[in-house]
Amino acid sequence: MKRGNGFALAAMLAMASVPAMAATGIDLDAYVKKDAFVDIKLSPTGEYYAATVPLEDQMGLVIIKAADNQISTALRLGKNTHFAGFSWVTPERVMLSVAEKMGTMDAPQLTGELYALDADGSDKQLLIGQRVVGSGSGTRIQTQRADRVAAFLIDPLLGDARYSLVSTERFATDPYTRAERLDIYTGRRTLEATAPIRNASFTTDNTGAVRFAHGAGYDIVNKLYHRTGAGADWVLVNDESASGRAEWPVGFSADNAIAYLNVEQAEGPDRIVAYDVATGKRTTVLADETGDPVVLHAPGTRVPVGALFLDGRPRTAFFDPESEHARLYRSLEAAFEGHAVYITSSTADGRKVLVQVWSDRNPGDFYVYDTVDKKAAYVVARAQWFDPAKMAERRPVSFEARDGLKLQGFVTIPAGSDGRGLPMVVLPHGGPFGIFDSWGFDTEAQLLADAGYAVLQVNFRGSGSQGRAFEHAGAREWGGAMQDDITDATRWAVAQGIANASRICIYGSSYGGYAALMGAVKEPTLYRCAAGNVGVYDLPTMHTHGDVQKRGSGVTYLNEWIGDRDALGAVSPTRMADRIKVPVFLAAGGKDERAPIEHSKQMERALVKAGVPVETAYFPTEGHGYYDDANRYEYYSQLLAFLGRHLGGRTATER
Repeated sequence: MKRGNGFALAAMLAMASVPAMAATGIDLDAYVKKDAFVDIKLSPTGEYYAATVPLEDQMGLVIIKAADNQISTALRLGKNTHFAGFSWVTPERVMLSVAEKMGTMDAPQLTGELYALDADGSDKQLLIGQRVVGSGSGTRIQTQRADRVAAFLIDPLLGDARYSLVSTERFATDPYTRAERLDIYTGRRTLEATAPIRNASFTTDNTGAVRFAHGAGYDIVNKLYHRTGAGADWVLVNDESASGRAEWPVGFSADNAIAYLNVEQAEGPDRIVAYDVATGKRTTVLADETGDPVVLHAPGTRVPVGALFLDGRPRTAFFDPESEHARLYRSLEAAFEGHAVYITSSTADGRKVLVQVWSDRNPGDFYVYDTVDKKAAYVVARAQWFDPAKMAERRPVSFEARDGLKLQGFVTIPAGSDGRGLPMVVLPHGGPFGIFDSWGFDTEAQLLADAGYAVLQVNFRGSGSQGRAFEHAGAREWGGAMQDDITDATRWAVAQGIANASRICIYGSSYGGYAALMGAVKEPTLYRCAAGNVGVYDLPTMHTHGDVQKRGSGVTYLNEWIGDRDALGAVSPTRMADRIKVPVFLAAGGKDERAPIEHSKQMERALVKAGVPVETAYFPTEGHGYYDDANRYEYYSQLLAFLGRHLGGRTATER
């Protein structure tokens, strides 16, 4: 289906046109420009769209009238303040969850504040959170007592025009959680339930009753509790220490007789299991051989009907392959051939659905599809300045690690290339646990492919989307088996004839930066250069600096997943710089709280002492990733120049 001209969301961004790529260099403007929006949702009546919009150092919200594509209202809260999520809680009102980020790569740190406003911009309310008192003009709750709690939306209760259900917790390490009914206009709350486990999340049935609590205490052992209804006792359904798996609910059947659980397996990916809440009987309704499920819901409801699988090329499966929901997806997949399809939101009656379509060459287009008239109308593109016809192909690949573990990943091939004997950049992802690379448009991989490089990304053990055993196989394997997986992937690409063995560099950000430097330590002849961005390079300090070790569960995580402090020096690049025999590029932000810049400076000092050539790019005002477009341009200019000197690829044109 054909793209249109977009709508008023683009006007808010004031997007400048991107000139054509120069013949001898890369114009970075397209690659450093932020996406037009992060998330977009259709209102319950279809009258509005709401979208979160990335600005220079914050996230804004814009609400658009669907009838004329005009902006109804826009909202921003301040520097480093983001909307981590939002939901329509009535046909005219949106509730937003507030978070703070110091850099583009930071995981949003939820502040626990909930903000609400009407679609026309009126009745703006900071409903709950630390800044309730003195929250500014336009709010009716300035005199409300500030409550030292963090709150998160559980259920918008769309059938209730006055209330939504939220969870609240005190500002304490590993707190117990309460479910409360929140007045979405005044912020007043009444207790619905108290969780029997720390760090709990709640799940409601289709009537809005709190039925499940899922959480973990200091020991980070997951437990799942169920109750039959309001006031009933909690009953333990699953204890990870006994069953050897975590379970969590993903929704109820329309009649609330069946709860659907995501259930980890001893081996292989998670499954969706139907749990009869009256008898306790369990029946597997969806399982895949290679990928974990991302639940799909029936339009206009919270009822699970199938799943999306993201390992390799995205694909869908349904509890009932002949259901109307399966037929809807199949028709959309046929209409958008070559693309993945996902319904992001819908009207309350399910007639109109907002459909996201994307591919390895297309960052994403959105359409409103009328399920009765069978017509789709173009809404907006995520990054319309990219021409899919000119972008690089991203190929799913699989192979075995040295110990026989099957690994999956992707190779991005420069446009116009035959994919043989190419200079290559190995690009390990950050995280590392639970994070994974997927098929789709990867801006950084596309940039490197534009420079002429094949780009190899592997979901090493510890990555997500492939089940419990695969993720747990990465525990305490920083610099060990996780690193060996990256090495094995590199050698596989050489053996396949994709990579020129004498022209390979390794580069990554966050954990990927650590893996890049450890790759140079462990394999001094495999790579011609190494580049680390906002990386952690001295692992023992993770036990002493940062906020993780301040929580009981955080200490357990560090010991069980990263390793004992005394043992981590042996897998810290700062302490093995003399083993690195290739040039290094380091970049970091001066305000990075996730991977403090001292990690990079310590790594730099160690390299200089060892006589290893090292280049640096430090950005004093930036955090874990770079907000400012000028800084992003400078960073990628230096990175491409560094790679170009050692691999021979294209570099950035000068502005």
